[in-house]
Amino acid sequence: MEKFKRKLFYLGGFDPRGVRFYHQMYREQAESYARLSGERVEVSARRSGPASSARWTVTNHSAGVETDYEFLRWEDLVGKVWIRNPLLLAWRSVATYSAHARHMQFLRMRKLRPGPVITILYPPLLGVLIPLLLALVPALTLSLLMPFWAAALIGIAVSALFSGRLLDKLIVPWLLRFMAYNHSVAADGPGAEMEARLDQFAARIAEEMDGPWDEVIFASHSNGTIYAMSVLRRILELRGDRPLPDNFTVLTLGQVVPVIALRKDARWYHADLKALDDKPFRLVDFSAPPDGAAYHGVHPVHLVSDRCVARVDLLSPRFHLFYDPENYHGGWSNKYEAHFDYLRVGDRLSPVDYVSLTAGRRTIDEAIAQFRTIP
Repeated sequence: MEKFKRKLFYLGGFDPRGVRFYHQMYREQAESYARLSGERVEVSARRSGPASSARWTVTNHSAGVETDYEFLRWEDLVGKVWIRNPLLLAWRSVATYSAHARHMQFLRMRKLRPGPVITILYPPLLGVLIPLLLALVPALTLSLLMPFWAAALIGIAVSALFSGRLLDKLIVPWLLRFMAYNHSVAADGPGAEMEARLDQFAARIAEEMDGPWDEVIFASHSNGTIYAMSVLRRILELRGDRPLPDNFTVLTLGQVVPVIALRKDARWYHADLKALDDKPFRLVDFSAPPDGAAYHGVHPVHLVSDRCVARVDLLSPRFHLFYDPENYHGGWSNKYEAHFDYLRVGDRLSPVDYVSLTAGRRTIDEAIAQFRTIP
């Protein structure tokens, strides 16, 4: 069997855990894929790559596939702005949501889909209400039995003990950090270090896309989908008059582009998206309607322009078809896990789950054609 060679670039989201976590996650999911498919899949150890990247090789011995996986790193920059102090996070959140109230096009966002609007708005509400209720309820109850000052101290202690755990379970701190970061990016741009990193990513992809590959995929997830559009604009500039290869696909997973694109002050990002409206490229987006942290069915270029000559597919991964009910990440308490199902294999293989797309023999277009046949 002639070997099928794939080059994959992966740009992750706003997550300080970085390459070690994602390499281990991919390895575990590849084991699940191998168990379900009966194919023999091997994931190599990770190694340093060029231009702020890490690399590993995915070999599907049964299907004759070799994928050169390149993880585009920016977790070091995430770590620099990751807010750990809860009081500082609360203070930054006030400034963040004040700016969103002034600049976010909430009416347009709601027309796209109401779920992400709820996801954006509930963290500050719960961040205030939960600690307040956990303090007031025991304080008011105990004030019937003891002096109010003593009851108030006990209420404050109860709130301090339990509110953090409850807020963590509801993903409130992570969402507040996500919103604070994207507020600063919308208002002031990515910053010099991230701009340089995006330049590096674009140069790496442009360097490899004409290589000896049967397929080249530029995949991004969550916050990485925002930057993927800026990287694509840079790639097209580097290519000049040369068209992108037919085997090159931009794959976005759990897209959140409107978080920046619908900020009226994010003019730098509007320019990046507008620069794509007359450029031919292939874009495939998988965003699940039940995922309140992603925008299903949203065409990123149409957020700023009425035209787009690219070939774009906006699809739901239909996770519910591939997970048993007890393992399906639905509901508010599973919001964080649901947002990572794009990178997982379910209880049954999907033609378009992440490992099938990156370790299987089908090209993305072939996988989508197979996926469309599923009733």
